[in-house]
Amino acid sequence: MAKKSQCDKCTGLCCRYFALPIETPETREDYDDIRWYLCHEDVTVFVEDGDWYVNIKNKCRHLTDGNHNCEIYEQRPHICRKYKHADCDFTEGEYDYELHFTNDREMAEYMRIKFDNNISEKQSARKSTPGKKKSR
Repeated sequence: MAKKSQCDKCTGLCCRYFALPIETPETREDYDDIRWYLCHEDVTVFVEDGDWYVNIKNKCRHLTDGNHNCEIYEQRPHICRKYKHADCDFTEGEYDYELHFTNDREMAEYMRIKFDNNISEKQSARKSTPGKKKSR
């Protein structure tokens, strides 16, 4: 029996989502905006090589029911044409994200740790450092 190629096993994973770069958050408000993205179904946010992305799981309307063929293959968009087999989601395995948020609760916890723990640490440091005495 002939060995199946990776393309024969393809389920169109690359045609089931798109990821767009977003600005790197800096303030609590920026992170809260990202938390809003994560309130929506089938949306995740990840960081890869220091860059932030919003990932939207939404199947391409031109992917056939069997998920093996593109109905507009000969006229497919440029972004599809430049996609290489080496970049295939099927052959690459799991991603190794620096950060990966799958829902708003994970972002809220991250914000709490990032912002509130730092505030608590700063307040604790100020309390333990004696202040200057007023001169008379």
